Amino acid sequence: MKAGNILLSAALLLTACGSSNSVSGSGNTPGPLQPKAQTYYIDATTGNDEADGTSPQKAWQTVARASRQELKAGDRLLLHRGQTFHGQLNIHATGTETEPVLVSGYGLGTRPVIVGDDASMWAVGVLNSSYITVRSLEVINTGRERVAGRTGLKVECRDHGISAGIMIDSIYVHDVNGSLIKEQGGGSGILIENGGNMVASRFQGLTIQNCHIERCERNAMIWAAYYDRRNWLPNTGVVVRGNLIEQVPGDGIVPIGCEGTLIEYNVMRDCPDLLPMSEAAAGIWPWSCDNTVIQFNEVSDHKAPWDAQGFDCDYNCRNTQIRYNYSHDNYGGMVLICDAGSERNYSLGNDHSRVEWNISIGDAQRPKITRTGSIFAPNIHIAGRVSNTLVSHNIVHSSPKQVADADRTMICADSWDGYADSTTITRNIFYTAEPSTFDMTKTTRNLFLHNWYLGEYRQLPADTEAQTTFAGKPWPGSEALLQLMDERDVCGFRAHFPNPGKMEQFFKDLE
Repeated sequence: MKAGNILLSAALLLTACGSSNSVSGSGNTPGPLQPKAQTYYIDATTGNDEADGTSPQKAWQTVARASRQELKAGDRLLLHRGQTFHGQLNIHATGTETEPVLVSGYGLGTRPVIVGDDASMWAVGVLNSSYITVRSLEVINTGRERVAGRTGLKVECRDHGISAGIMIDSIYVHDVNGSLIKEQGGGSGILIENGGNMVASRFQGLTIQNCHIERCERNAMIWAAYYDRRNWLPNTGVVVRGNLIEQVPGDGIVPIGCEGTLIEYNVMRDCPDLLPMSEAAAGIWPWSCDNTVIQFNEVSDHKAPWDAQGFDCDYNCRNTQIRYNYSHDNYGGMVLICDAGSERNYSLGNDHSRVEWNISIGDAQRPKITRTGSIFAPNIHIAGRVSNTLVSHNIVHSSPKQVADADRTMICADSWDGYADSTTITRNIFYTAEPSTFDMTKTTRNLFLHNWYLGEYRQLPADTEAQTTFAGKPWPGSEALLQLMDERDVCGFRAHFPNPGKMEQFFKDLE
């Protein structure tokens, strides 16, 4: 999956942003008094932009007026619940760790709705801010036509230095019509962007949690950041947790230019078949990132014309971990592990990816021809010069295909400007309901060890400890695999995530 040029790199010069709320002085001379935190109100029905906005009775009326207010430590900007606000809300906030800024709702009713104008590239923007929480808003940004780059909520740090301590919580973003084509600029529900031509800028501590992203084109949540390893300035402390993505045809969650990102307890489901044949997309995957952990997520029903896996260890990444996830009923397989082997000017390849303890049920169900001229959909796809990959303790249940000439390959390792090297595939359970195969083509130094190959295979890899029966018993089927998972509510959807203890015991019982 090739990510295009996202953002031009900037010089590696950092400056700290924001200010401490502490007061210091010299000797007995007191320091300057800090301004008292203030609450500002917006009421679309009875407000008045000529008022001072400091009480419900003196509320402003428009988000345009609120956008002109610089928010300081402890300030709150509150929109009246049950009301709709048209235009673009741009937030500039400098909170502190002990006194963050809050943007949310007040009064009774449903969460406030912000609807972008036809020309708005975003409806809500958090720009060059630190220590701010944006909570419980509804965001819509539908133009008369699809526009490349349109998003619902944009979080940006540009020519600013460091934006620290940002939390996006319980935002409902829906109906954003960006471009369906990645090379044109795509579109998204939430866009995180950092960079700059004068001051290199990044995020330290960014949490996106409990958000619902629905009917957004092309993608749900994606970054635009430093990706060139010759000038790499990663965001740190990024956590993406407990979000529900529905009716999004493209990529689900894609951190770019990050170090140590944690992505957990998210769901992507019910993806419509809207992308043109040129497009590749997948559920959750990092690009130009190190030490990403993707765990306890559920991805299903992805229908991209190319790829469409639940998960992906993509290139320009090191030490990606994909573990304890549930993938099912996707056009593509459970996982893609890939590297564009010729992209070595800015990329270091794909090294030490680990795919462990995941469950796949009924993936690789592509019903139509791809851009290759065939119905290509292996359960695990390894492409390009990936190195030192581990695939371990996964359960892949390959259900009957829906079309007669569908791809039934369990693992395909093919070329993307080169072939994989040093891949270890051990202690996985591969079950197929129809004759399947393993196709490792020209890859080198593969080690298959102690895997279970259940069902009929036209070709098996060299595995000195191959197991061809399920502990002498019939395969229990996909329904039994659900017993290895826990249920958890994610924004009102009952999600399933593999339980580590149950998974470990399941494999122990087979030994």
